[in-house]
Amino acid sequence: MTRREFSLSGTVSIFGLMMGVPSVDFRTRASGENDFDLMKEVNKYRKIDAYATSNMTPDQLKAQIDFADRLSIEKLFVGMPILPIKATPEEFRRINDTVIKGVKAYPDRLVGEFTINPIYKKEAIDEINRCVDNGLVGTRLYNQVKISDPLYEPIIEKLSALKMIVFMHGECQLGVGGYRMKYDAEKLPSTSTPEDFVVAAKKFPDANFQFAHIGGGGDWECMCKTFENTPNIYVDTGGSNNEENMIDFALKYLGEDRLFFGTDNSYYQSIGKVLASNLNERQKRKLFFDNYNALLKKGGFGVN
Repeated sequence: MTRREFSLSGTVSIFGLMMGVPSVDFRTRASGENDFDLMKEVNKYRKIDAYATSNMTPDQLKAQIDFADRLSIEKLFVGMPILPIKATPEEFRRINDTVIKGVKAYPDRLVGEFTINPIYKKEAIDEINRCVDNGLVGTRLYNQVKISDPLYEPIIEKLSALKMIVFMHGECQLGVGGYRMKYDAEKLPSTSTPEDFVVAAKKFPDANFQFAHIGGGGDWECMCKTFENTPNIYVDTGGSNNEENMIDFALKYLGEDRLFFGTDNSYYQSIGKVLASNLNERQKRKLFFDNYNALLKKGGFGVN
């Protein structure tokens, strides 16, 4: 596969996955002695996807495993996409039941993540226990309540005791977090910003936090700068946005130990941006696999 083919694959991969169109196989190409074997480069790295998203339908799960097989992604930590709901106990139990059922289709490849709403303290704690008993590992939290809100304190304490990563979506863009706040991005006031993550992480220094997909379209420079001096906040590099220097910038401000590989279903983009960075071999291996696995091992969830 040439670089051009790999780039074109990235353009169609996410759309094909979401629309149910079979992925295009670009591996068949005319041979040439000067061709760079990009797929050999891709597959020399072990990978854990720290941010996979799925509707849990059989067709989508099959497509995701197909991508993972071709790109040497050994495990996908998967949850449901954000939904326009209030996340009542009935709703978050239903979502988690869907994840529990979905991961059973590929138990050696998929690890489910659960969602809760801290407004319902007792129900949320009970649901964490139920999901852990059903093999789910870690959270997939959204925007019902800010991560820095006191309502989240018993949840974070519980997850920290379980040595599970507190994985939550946040925003940082025009009008949301950081600067240029005069713009209205029409986000819920309960949306967590990087500054909210820092407040929570400093309050719970023994907990580990994952800020979702710096390649998801937000201001990744502001994210990384805000997290620089908070060592228990990690970021995954997933998302379809591939601005030049994103990975190198994250390395500069966060260091080589706080970067996770994630895709958010943008498989070629998420791998390509790492390969195109100036990270050395050790740093790429840490980002693709070792860093996330090191935290998983603390809770007994590591990949051998």
